[in-house]
Amino acid sequence: MRLELIKALHTVVWAVLAGGILAIAPLAIAGHFGVVLGITIAVLLETVVLAVNGWRCPLTPWAARYTEDRAPNFDIYLPRWLAQHNKTIFTGLFVAGEVVAFVAWRGWL
Repeated sequence: MRLELIKALHTVVWAVLAGGILAIAPLAIAGHFGVVLGITIAVLLETVVLAVNGWRCPLTPWAARYTEDRAPNFDIYLPRWLAQHNKTIFTGLFVAGEVVAFVAWRGWL
């Protein structure tokens, strides 16, 4: 039961951040630069949290207390492949979104 709650919390936090990252480019194109800035700050704060924790979510050690499983998705409700490549995929999407945001902010779009 505790593992499922940790996984659910981890998944909700991931979904909010991943959704924010996916929203950066469309929001910037629509001219919502304040919202883009808020999302950017949230993602950068999460990056600091991950860096301080050895590039792992702080919820991962909690989940590890309740299972011997160490598959890439043992602590989150994501497909294995997405959990395994999550940082690479969403780092690329974040950088691309930020480039679009910069271009839109400069009026070059």
